[in-house]
Amino acid sequence: MQMDKSPPTIIYILLFLATLLYYIFSKKHTKKHKLTPKLPPGSMGWPYLGETLQLYYKDPNIFFSDKLKRYGEIFKTHILGCPCVMLGGPEAARFVLVTNADLFKPTYPKSKEKMIGPSALFFHQGQYHSQIRRLVVNSLSPQSIKRFIPGIQALVISTISSWASSPHPINTFQQMKKFSFEVGILAIFGELEREKKEELKKNYCIVDKGYNSFPTNLPGTAYHKALMARRRLSQILEEIISERKEKKLLDNDLLGHLLNFKNEDGKTLSDDQIADNIIGILFAAQDTTASALTWIVKYLTDHPKLLQAVKSEQKETYLANEKGNKGLTWTQTRSMPLTYKVILESLRMASIVSFTFREAVVDVVYNGYLIPKGWKVMPLFRNIHHNPEFFDEPQNFDPYRFEVAPKPNTFLPFGTGAHSCPGNELAKLEILILIHHLVNELRWEVVGPQDTVEYSPFPVPHKGLRARFWREPNTKEN
Repeated sequence: MQMDKSPPTIIYILLFLATLLYYIFSKKHTKKHKLTPKLPPGSMGWPYLGETLQLYYKDPNIFFSDKLKRYGEIFKTHILGCPCVMLGGPEAARFVLVTNADLFKPTYPKSKEKMIGPSALFFHQGQYHSQIRRLVVNSLSPQSIKRFIPGIQALVISTISSWASSPHPINTFQQMKKFSFEVGILAIFGELEREKKEELKKNYCIVDKGYNSFPTNLPGTAYHKALMARRRLSQILEEIISERKEKKLLDNDLLGHLLNFKNEDGKTLSDDQIADNIIGILFAAQDTTASALTWIVKYLTDHPKLLQAVKSEQKETYLANEKGNKGLTWTQTRSMPLTYKVILESLRMASIVSFTFREAVVDVVYNGYLIPKGWKVMPLFRNIHHNPEFFDEPQNFDPYRFEVAPKPNTFLPFGTGAHSCPGNELAKLEILILIHHLVNELRWEVVGPQDTVEYSPFPVPHKGLRARFWREPNTKEN
């Protein structure tokens, strides 16, 4: 009798089950692998440092454009101590800032948040943010800022008169910073006694210098000095707030709106919350507006025919106002079409805010790529503004391109969505008023190199655009 040497049935059953389990596991694994999104392409650079040095020592235009050419419109990097996902297209910007804004919270490096104050509008989302934002937007709406025109005009006349009387070239950017700070004070406090204003200015300047310094909190460092000045700023603001409350001076300026605020439960803002938001608004308003004004002066200098066309447009209003003896009206500031296009094109070309910071509050998938929770997400406004797909010959300064509205989400000088700049109307108003008086009353020439750009951190022309100003013939000092 021949022995059956075939394996027992149990072996077949076990082999079958093992094969089946392997097949099922493999399918699940393969399916999971296919469905699990991967991180965007890109380099994380050196340990800890990441690519921060490359960003700061390269022209940001080149740094980001090189990345976009190599990896496409979404890539990862590591800068400022944080893993980041950079987004270089308009739809991506809309995804983060508008349609899915609840998935990305506004964020700043901790050192900068400490400098401005944790209660500031810029560090929040949700109900607190929407309530405070609505309040700020209302106080800086076109209807509200009309009343600032005489005050801004007086500041402009005083400012340009000091330039014309200076025996030496001035740093245009630094002078524009002084001017935009004064406008910010006007919008926040209305009339403010000189002593308080000077104290605010002195301490704010120290904070401003330390804001972008290396955050080393050791005595003698710029950052330490800035923190001390920040405490003093809070004290000064508390004194102003206390005085307003005692005198029941709830004026129709931003401080008045903050003091009048009550939520649905009847709760008011604390003095610290008010102080943080005031300082945050000063920060948001000063450097960006000053940089924009400086670039406008440069671009007009570089394009004499355009400067002459702007002068012709402004001259008509100037003569109607008896050569500046009568004040500008709101209607007149709305009737400066070429000047307005110059402002828009300057904002596009200079792209003062190159990108904005957000942080993913959950894991997010965009275009098949994973944006992990806690990673910074940065829409690149500058690269969108300089993309030839959206702006023909983007390297050329051409205000007339704005005779046709840009494609949606391609022009974002003030951001977009729930966290867009609430003071953009005020910024445009002060720029229009300054240009009006500048081109009608002064002439100027730029001194020294004009092609170098410095970043501090906003882009400004070389040495702040040193320039010499003098009075236009047949104009008198106001």
